[in-house]
Amino acid sequence: MDFPSERISRSEEDTKQLALEFLSELKAGDVVVLNGALGTGKTFFIKKITEALGITKANSPTFAIVNEYESELNVRIYHFDFYRINKEAELHDIGLEDYLADNEAITFIEWGELFPDILPHKRYEIKIEEIENEQRKFRFSKLT
Repeated sequence: MDFPSERISRSEEDTKQLALEFLSELKAGDVVVLNGALGTGKTFFIKKITEALGITKANSPTFAIVNEYESELNVRIYHFDFYRINKEAELHDIGLEDYLADNEAITFIEWGELFPDILPHKRYEIKIEEIENEQRKFRFSKLT
């Protein structure tokens, strides 16, 4: 996958294929920030990645703020959702910095745009936008 790039998903199967293609870029220590309106497929995209890693019980951490998964392939995943966070201090209180410093894990953050100052400079960003006929536009970028 090239960065930056823009892709259109016309179905859940297309989104799954995009997720698998993107997964091939990831390695331990990477941070992936997903932004987009409610219902655009941020969690679905992450679920397809975790399923490919052998994690079958991934779900949205909207109320838990963070979910932790260990895959059968010995890959640790942290999955954050900033949607219900009211202030940056809450993220410090749960130890976000420690999660981000874990070079053995891949970290996914939904709604990262709500607290851009706390995000690491080096990260992938995925912007998902719903377009006509329930299609999705994915914009992938890699910040270094």
